[in-house]
Amino acid sequence: MNKSQIRKKILKIRKQKKIKKFTFNFDLILNILKRKKVLGKIIGGYYPYNYELDILQILEKFEKKKFIITLPKIKKNSQMNFFQWSTNDPLTINKFGIPEPISKMVKYPDVLLVPIVAFDKNFNRIGYGGGFYDRYIKKVRKRKKVLTIGFAYSFQKVKKIPTNKYDIGLDFIITNE
Repeated sequence: MNKSQIRKKILKIRKQKKIKKFTFNFDLILNILKRKKVLGKIIGGYYPYNYELDILQILEKFEKKKFIITLPKIKKNSQMNFFQWSTNDPLTINKFGIPEPISKMVKYPDVLLVPIVAFDKNFNRIGYGGGFYDRYIKKVRKRKKVLTIGFAYSFQKVKKIPTNKYDIGLDFIITNE
């Protein structure tokens, strides 16, 4: 299957399942940060959209531990940046229907929590097809080291994701299993 076929299939399954919530092992995430010697305190999160795995509870826990939380804003030319946000701050809805922070303060994350449509055992991922995260990770890695952690349901795992030179694999993928 090509990326488009995989995307369509997994999005359909994800919508049918409509999983509301499950609990994450936050200590597991903190252990990954310790093991990888992540010293920075800036977390790049995402606001769940289109039945994505809801990580808001994780962002709240990071915020309680004095991490700076950021969320992406889509810019022109399919680019994005991350802007400071607190779980108490209002959001605005972008042209794709995705909530974004209203902050104008750009921050470059030390840890990037990435939504996933599909993934494979080699930490390759498929998103919605715009290349936003691949471009952003490439841009940030020119400035600083960033640890990437994808979040998905276990049923989103596929045998193999076809990749090209623009695709950037993730460092970790955490699922509900």
